Amino acid sequence: MSNAWQQEVLAEIKAGGRISDGDIVRQVRRAVLAQRLPPGTRLPEVALGEVFGVSRSVVRKALTRLASEYVVDQRPNQVARVRSPDVDETRQTFAARRLVEGELAALTAGTLPSTVLLQIEDRADRERQAFLANDEPSRIEHSLAIHHLLAEHSPNRVLGTMLTDLILRTSIVIALYKRQGLGSCYLEGDHHRLLEHLRSGDAAASRNDIEHHLDSLMGLLDLGPRDSRIDLKSILGGEG
Repeated sequence: MSNAWQQEVLAEIKAGGRISDGDIVRQVRRAVLAQRLPPGTRLPEVALGEVFGVSRSVVRKALTRLASEYVVDQRPNQVARVRSPDVDETRQTFAARRLVEGELAALTAGTLPSTVLLQIEDRADRERQAFLANDEPSRIEHSLAIHHLLAEHSPNRVLGTMLTDLILRTSIVIALYKRQGLGSCYLEGDHHRLLEHLRSGDAAASRNDIEHHLDSLMGLLDLGPRDSRIDLKSILGGEG
């Protein structure tokens, strides 16, 4: 496993660069978003310190920040873990995102500048290419980028902020409940269809596209537990 973001961390460590708690937060968050750190994964301070070459105090700061973002669970005298939402929270998360992103898409339709529409188109094309190449981490990255672009360019900043949070929460529950043996959660044509309606300014169709997209993703979940055993060094340290 050797994604670009993993190589960035390794290069910084090898170059003697100083790793901050913010760097750790960014990398762990990316690993969760890419579904490389499944829900329930233990994040021992010592192991993280070894991966990033930092002291436990820096790791503690990072874990505290990750807990505030609902990425990890921290409990007294227990090792931090990637959050593992239950079935009820999973349903609530999808319902909330359906409402927020559906409304945001309707508001955004017809308002995005051509530069942003081209970015969405590029990401949708690259997502499909990654799917055809069986590069699931890259596919997830491009898919998430499309939704983050919508959040960043929302006419309603509050909704944009809410969507950013819900994108992460949704990624966590997908990582936990995706059907066993399902190689990808790629939904053919969904993002290109959404782009067409955003470009034309069709608010109702844009809302429907998002709702259909999220309903389809929800249909790929089996609401069963996943094995959280994982080697942190192989994921965050680029080994293996």
